[in-house]
Amino acid sequence: MRRVRVARKITIIGLIVFLLMQLYQPARNVDGGKPLPSHITNLYKVPEEVRTIFAASCYDCHSNNTRYPWYAYLQPARLFMDNHIKNEKKELNFSEFGNYSKRRQGSKLESISKQVKSGEMPLFSYTLLHKNSKLTSVQKKGIIDWVNTLLEEKQ
Repeated sequence: MRRVRVARKITIIGLIVFLLMQLYQPARNVDGGKPLPSHITNLYKVPEEVRTIFAASCYDCHSNNTRYPWYAYLQPARLFMDNHIKNEKKELNFSEFGNYSKRRQGSKLESISKQVKSGEMPLFSYTLLHKNSKLTSVQKKGIIDWVNTLLEEKQ
């Protein structure tokens, strides 16, 4: 009987803590819809198929405009997502690509090509929940070819 009461108290306290966590809803990573002048698509001629791939597979973590799924409204999932987005935007931010030096832009483009080719991006954990973000070999080739063309033009 005593164990049942203790278990009930722990369950109630846990539920209260979970509900209180839901009150914390930080600002969302949304830029208002229109791309900034420094957005990669305003700097380079990005083919429509590559734009579509970036929107489906990259922008949620690597831009100032995240499409939030239903579970992003629940803590602690939201805290995990926000931390991940913050870290990924430090690594590469398509919305602020024009703020990088020309040398860094070239380095980032090479990195995009390398990581797409090796299958490192998009992350497996992301593609598990976002099935349409997984890249086909044709999509990978499209991104890699576009990056290679850009890098050749820069030389």
